[in-house]
Amino acid sequence: MPAPLNKFKAAIANGDRQIGLWLGMANAYAAELCAGAGFDWVVVDGEHAPNTLPVMAAQLQAIGDKTHPVVRAPIGETWIIKQLLDIGAQTVLVPMVETAEQAQQLVRAMNYPPKGVRGVGAAMARASAFNRIPDYLTTANEQVCLLVQLESRAAMANLEAIAAVEGVDGVFIGPSDLAADMGFLGKPGAPEVQAMVEDGLARIIKAGKPAGILTADNALAQRYLDLGASFVAVGTDVTLFSQATSALAAKFKSVPAPAKGASGY
Repeated sequence: MPAPLNKFKAAIANGDRQIGLWLGMANAYAAELCAGAGFDWVVVDGEHAPNTLPVMAAQLQAIGDKTHPVVRAPIGETWIIKQLLDIGAQTVLVPMVETAEQAQQLVRAMNYPPKGVRGVGAAMARASAFNRIPDYLTTANEQVCLLVQLESRAAMANLEAIAAVEGVDGVFIGPSDLAADMGFLGKPGAPEVQAMVEDGLARIIKAGKPAGILTADNALAQRYLDLGASFVAVGTDVTLFSQATSALAAKFKSVPAPAKGASGY
């Protein structure tokens, strides 16, 4: 029996549109709720959310096969990628990739020898069903998916070289950090930033790689899809919850209280 089929990897390789949601609440209950909403993929964020390895493992268990979980590593280091793969992540998104050399090292971290340097500990790994998948070691490399995140002017300058690295399965643009690096901190919608983002998406697609991005702006999300981005995250659980709770509170806090002593009849 081989490693489970990575349907997300197959979908983006085929150019199929994949709509996703970012998970930052670091909670398995919330992850399970969001996983059942109908998104094609969700991101368990290890970079900015308060996630530890056991908390991420619990979220992967809660998500199950309801949707495809992508795990964003906190940093592009071999040791953490090994652990993320072993707890069951098949698709890993790595932030702050700026060079082809970085991308090559990440490919090696994702794969077992001889293609890479992933440590062999399948007997202890949820990924192999704790060694109950007999052919896991010989088939896992085919089903892992590496997404690299470009978030700086240096990364954008090296885009073609990064995209050309064999084993990079998708290229993701991070507008917020890119905006900061360009001098537009907190303004990813600035025209100058959007011009670079759109140019980047076009260059990724021209290079023959699937292009991805995150935005909570519905109009921008549709714009990116129209430009050919194949995996687009259209919101975050934290923002959705924050906005919904604030709106509900404001709705009832704005209703005048009845006059004291009024019976209501």
